Formats: sequence, C-alpha cells, structure tokens
Amino acid sequence: MKETEKIEIMHFDQEGYLEDGKALYETGKKMTALADKVADEGYDAVFLMGVGGTWDELMQLEYLMNKFGDRDLEVYLIHAAEWNVMGHKRMTEKSVVLTASESGTTPEVLEAVKKMKGMGVRVYAMTKPEGPIGQAVGAENCVKMASDHGNGGCEMGYYLADCFGLRLLNRRGCFPKFDKFIGQTKDVWTHLVDIRKSFEPRAEELAKKYALAPYTMFIGSGALWGETILFSMCILEEMQWKRTRYITSADFFHGTLELVEPGVPVFLFMGEDENRKLDERVRAFLTRGVTGDTDINIIDTAEFAIPGLDDEFRVIVSPWILSSLITDRLAAYYETVTKHNLNYRRYYHQFDY
Repeated sequence: MKETEKIEIMHFDQEGYLEDGKALYETGKKMTALADKVADEGYDAVFLMGVGGTWDELMQLEYLMNKFGDRDLEVYLIHAAEWNVMGHKRMTEKSVVLTASESGTTPEVLEAVKKMKGMGVRVYAMTKPEGPIGQAVGAENCVKMASDHGNGGCEMGYYLADCFGLRLLNRRGCFPKFDKFIGQTKDVWTHLVDIRKSFEPRAEELAKKYALAPYTMFIGSGALWGETILFSMCILEEMQWKRTRYITSADFFHGTLELVEPGVPVFLFMGEDENRKLDERVRAFLTRGVTGDTDINIIDTAEFAIPGLDDEFRVIVSPWILSSLITDRLAAYYETVTKHNLNYRRYYHQFDY
C-alpha cells in the first residue's frame, strides 16, 4: 500500500503505534540479552507461565520452541493458578521461567513468582518494574510489556517473548537465523499498519453482522490457537460479555461440528504451519453446504503480505498478523456496534474473589 494513501483506522493512533514499534526493537535487545544470560548460566528446562490472556499469549512461543527446538529441550507452558496448587515435578533450581503481566499485579502470577524465587528458580518477566511482580522478580529481570500509547493487539508482546525464546534456541544451535529474523522484522510494524488498513472494511462488516449474535464459534490451531482463545475469552467474553465456543481444528470433528447450524456464526482462523492441513479439512466441511449455515467466515493469515519477510519466518509472525486483525481491529468494531466499552467489567477487578 502506497504511503500516500490516507486510510483512517478507527480508534487507532498510527503514529503512536509506529513509535512504539521503533522503540520495541531496542526493548527486544534486552530480552535477547536476558536469554543470553540464561544460556551462559545453563538451564534444565524452560517454563512459560501465564494466567488468562498471558497464558494464551505464551502459547505461541511454546509452539515455536517445540517446533524449532531439539529433542532434548524441555519447554512447559504452565498456568500460574494451577502451578500454585500443583507445582511441577520437572521444575528445579536450574530451571528458568518467563512470565508476563501487563498490570504488574496479577495475584496468581505474583504468588507463583514469590514461591519460585524461594525455590531459587530464575524468573524473568514482561511487566512494569515498579509493580509488585516486577519488584518480586527484580527490576533487572524485567522488560516493560505495555505499550506507551495503548495501541494494537498482542503482537508487540509476542515479539518480546519470541526474542527471548528464539534466542535460547539460537544459542542451542536450533534457530541459526535468529539475527536475520530480527533484522527482517525490525520494521514489521509499518506492514502491520497496512494490513490493518486492508482489513478495516471487513472488520466493520463482520462486526455489524455478528457483534450482536447471541453465540459465536471460533476455530484455530497451531501457532494461532493461543490468539484464538484470547480473542474468544479475553475480548468477547470478558470485555463484551458475549457467549463463545472456541475449539481446535483437530478437535472440531469430535463433537463441536454438531453445533454448526443455520444462524450460528463460525470463524475459522487459518494459519501457515503444519496444522494448516487440519484447518483445510474444517474449511472443506464448513463450505460444502451440508450444515445449511451461511454465516461461515474464514480469516487466513497467508492472505496478508509482509514485504521483506522470508517465507520460513511467516509461521512466527502469523499470530502477530491475526492479533492485528481480530484482537485489535475486529474488537474495536464490536465495541462500536454493541456500544459496550471494552474497558467495562461487572466483576473483574471490582472486588476480591
């Protein structure tokens, strides 16, 4: 898209977003340095810990580290609330934990971090250094997660987490093109703005058609599965109070397919990894006409170009693309149609529970 084209993106500060993206390159270097420190010291296992949205966000990194890692690499995605009551037998004082909290106060994460530090486990966090979690981890072990301008979906958080995880793989000899990847994504934010512009009319159309639907189904897989959950649960359920059903492409044919019927909006998010074959099977079923459901919507990250990015890196960037499309643009238009502020809650952070 030509720079001279002036296409407005609703409720989106383009200049602020690009400013954040430019600063993120330097922040990413800090994540890389933390990974180098871990690699120099050695480790027996990597734990990615979140709760709610942060758990969903770290899912893509778990996928990538397992995809590109060697057979001896141990990577575990753990839920902070579950770890607090169950622990994990493979976690030792030689383990390393990466966690995240935009608020810096997430109680389940804070409790887990304190326990882990007491065990001698190294914990690194994407959070504000001055917050309770940042203080528990130590400012030197924190990288700020939140955007200064409140723009975008989760793609900048994905970038930071990937800088850490992929660098660990690089140091193991598993991801030799790390530096090339970082170089090719340095200015990716400009392209993600262009992607938003191209999707803007469709986001508005989809929201007008489905934002008031009583129930919507979302299907995803592989590197996109975490983003699928995040949009369904954190955006639509938490922030819009909409009823959703999210299911993997692999599990769709083991029960959920029977719920597809006329009048039920179904969204299929198609990715660019090995699981695309599973997505294609779901697409074939949904579009053959046997259900009578005409509210079938397919969003395919492969349709959105990232100039200058090698094809082998697209699997890494595919969640960034999807987050730009749905967690940012589609969510903004849902808010407009429902007239329900994305920041409004009935229970969340309203009282102790």
